[in-house]
Amino acid sequence: MNARIAPLQRRRSVAVMVGSVQVGGGAPLVVQSMTNTDTADVDATVRQVAELARAGSELVRITVNTDEAAAAVPRIREQLDAQGIAAPLIGDFHYNGHKLLTAHPAAAAALAKYRINPGNVGRGSKHDPQFATMIAAALKYERPVRIGVNWGSLDQDLLTRMMDDNAASASPKDAKEVMHEAMVASALGSAQRAEELGLGHDRIILSCKMSGVQDLIDVYTRLAGRCDYPLHLGLTEAGMGSKGIVASTAALAVLLQQGIGDTLRISLTPEPGGDRSREVIVAQEILQTMGLRAFTPLVAACPGCGRTTSTVFQQLAQDIQSYIRTRMPDWKRAYAGVENMQVAVMGCVVNGPGESKHANIGISLPGTGEKPVAPVYVDGEKTITLKGDMIATEFQQIVEDYVRSRYRART
Repeated sequence: MNARIAPLQRRRSVAVMVGSVQVGGGAPLVVQSMTNTDTADVDATVRQVAELARAGSELVRITVNTDEAAAAVPRIREQLDAQGIAAPLIGDFHYNGHKLLTAHPAAAAALAKYRINPGNVGRGSKHDPQFATMIAAALKYERPVRIGVNWGSLDQDLLTRMMDDNAASASPKDAKEVMHEAMVASALGSAQRAEELGLGHDRIILSCKMSGVQDLIDVYTRLAGRCDYPLHLGLTEAGMGSKGIVASTAALAVLLQQGIGDTLRISLTPEPGGDRSREVIVAQEILQTMGLRAFTPLVAACPGCGRTTSTVFQQLAQDIQSYIRTRMPDWKRAYAGVENMQVAVMGCVVNGPGESKHANIGISLPGTGEKPVAPVYVDGEKTITLKGDMIATEFQQIVEDYVRSRYRART
């Protein structure tokens, strides 16, 4: 098995229960995602929540922005329960959350957590009473709250005060540093106010999302050093495709390696008609490749080179990886520990046999010419050589047999 770099010890945080899911307190990092459907469209929202949950999202956030959306929440929860989808729902509130939580008690009760953006609660004299109204709902229904600060909607009154104080200082700081401090101050000040209003210390989660990688690292490092609330990580507005994946990974990997973070979301912009669950898979792969959690068997595959000149190796790697991800839901229900299995699909004789021996089960093509002849290695030992056009299908059966024989059946 491949050695892994051990992450630094996880930052200590209090445990917060979000429905049946524990966040913080030493619990495994939690994968979260968010729907992009109109929440008032019950069928579409139920369908997408179910897709996200089946992909592995352990918490799902939904927009609650209108009376129609709030009225739909209890029906969404009921339909999910009827399908056996237990993922807790988080209500995302901006501007009018105090009104919606008051006017729609059934929605307030159906949600497992409320997300409050202190920059969008209300300005001036409206801020505190409207914030207090939302905290009162959390107290009434015994719900935790995520105080989610975002630099695109940072509390402008707070930022202005801090900028003015900085300008008057004998040694003024850089404007970006003041903004970073304002992000942290908004989160911690709002958490303190929530506790003053009666919300328990173990009912608060914080986040300070930014869209710049270095900005995010700096802000969360500051925040982590000043509190023991669980922290929700995410690079906001990460972008589309490879840019969004790379930026999110670059930022979150640094924080996770420092032991910072209790939940995370990868905020990818989906391509038109794209699969929303891709952000869930990326979050899982970040955690698994860093050795922090295991979700599905990892497939090691070489990039290919001049020795792998045909598409045989590429197709083999794609077929096996797709097969494993498709089978994983059934395997996970039936066998304990199968998510830790490592599989290697290699393209030539240079690194192929060695990498295959390091995996639980591996296969290696010869390389030059890519003749359909491939030795299979199981737990470091060569067991069989597959030949012909059915290599992928035959290897899949070997994987099935390995899972049944090596992993304990759940009772």
